[in-house]
Amino acid sequence: MSNTTFTDLGVPANIVSALAADGKTDAFPIQVDTLPDSLQGRDILGRGKTGSGKTLAFAIPMVTHLQAGASRRVPGKPRGLILAPTRELATQIAATLEPLAIVTGLRVTTIFGGVPQGRQVGALKRGVDIVVACPGRLEDLMKQRHISLDAVEITVLDEADHMADLGFLPGVTRIMTATPSDGQRLLFSATLDNGINTLVKRFLKNAVMHSVDEANSPVAAMTHHIFEVDSADEKKRLINALAAGTGRRILFMRTKHHAKRLAKHLTEQGIPAVDLHGNLSQAQRDRNLNAFGEGGIRVLVATDVAARGVHVDNVELVVHVDPPVEHKAYLHRSGRTARAGQSGDVVTVVLPDQRQDLRRLLRKADINAQAQRVTASSAPVANLVGELAPHVTPAPPSPEVRRGDRAPHVRHSPRGRSVGSRSGASRSGSSWQGGDRQSSGRQGGRSHTNRAVRATTR
Repeated sequence: MSNTTFTDLGVPANIVSALAADGKTDAFPIQVDTLPDSLQGRDILGRGKTGSGKTLAFAIPMVTHLQAGASRRVPGKPRGLILAPTRELATQIAATLEPLAIVTGLRVTTIFGGVPQGRQVGALKRGVDIVVACPGRLEDLMKQRHISLDAVEITVLDEADHMADLGFLPGVTRIMTATPSDGQRLLFSATLDNGINTLVKRFLKNAVMHSVDEANSPVAAMTHHIFEVDSADEKKRLINALAAGTGRRILFMRTKHHAKRLAKHLTEQGIPAVDLHGNLSQAQRDRNLNAFGEGGIRVLVATDVAARGVHVDNVELVVHVDPPVEHKAYLHRSGRTARAGQSGDVVTVVLPDQRQDLRRLLRKADINAQAQRVTASSAPVANLVGELAPHVTPAPPSPEVRRGDRAPHVRHSPRGRSVGSRSGASRSGSSWQGGDRQSSGRQGGRSHTNRAVRATTR
């Protein structure tokens, strides 16, 4: 179904207006499928690939259901609960909810670990309607009696399969048990393995199942490329080339150490980059994600911590610098592009001894892509990268940057030309070495526009 508006689906006028103000007028397939049932209070089991629009599919019925009771707000007793596997995803869900909460008079807060709990406890004491939480910190606050779930009217479990992968299902089960059994429950998951089906049977009543994995899914606009290289040195040159375009791109590494080093190396090569991995504080993660989401930095180098939790519009390219170990990680990493109806490309860089493992992984992921033997200057690489971004000369790091407290910052001249950057990457040595980027031989490739976007989900 195409060109179905939110008004057509029965969404209240004030929420429709808030969506339209954010440029959202036509619903995605999973929203078209689920909203008629969820707005009627039915339990929902939603299956869809990443980027299919799940966040609004559960945010809209939640605020619609809760807005009538905003005046009944009680400290420490939220009426809406959304469980998410990572703090990045929790933050992004809250960002999507906020405009809808404003027009419906609802209050939203996030609860996750890695930061002091004082702000979260203070918000609960003041009273909130909707809590977006990671299971670990939420259970901590429940044990401390800062929050009770006995008033929850609608519960959402987002990316349940990733909850299972991270070992959260026992905590999720305890949390779901603490919510009223007659409440509405919406569960979204890409798969039903690893115990997810047990959750469905225990907590969902007469659930309506909707799946949007068909060819008309927005993710069908994703193109996969396999680039084979002969040596580690050629791989380094290829990564430099793939990072050099004008649009947003995410480069995935297996380890935190290598992600940090690659971000530093690219910045030194005139390609401002930030890293995202488990060694960063929440403040550092937020700064780096904001720099990437707001467009000042075009390259994010990440470990798998970002594969589920980062939702930034208009990421045109995902690069598996290190191929993942299993097919689920490949799919979720790749899902950072081709979101919200946009197209995108995914590149996996392969050394000779990785070919066989990658073939097995792609078979499990049901990805059919022909491997190409390339160098950094090959035509397929140039065509994929398109127009090159201006070289940005790194500025000397400030004392704060030497401590790793600040993301790279691109300085602009009064006429808007980039003239320098600061790097928040590690000061340790880097194994990523390469010469200056070549500007010749890249004209006439595909040109991408780096539009200003918001780091929000749909």
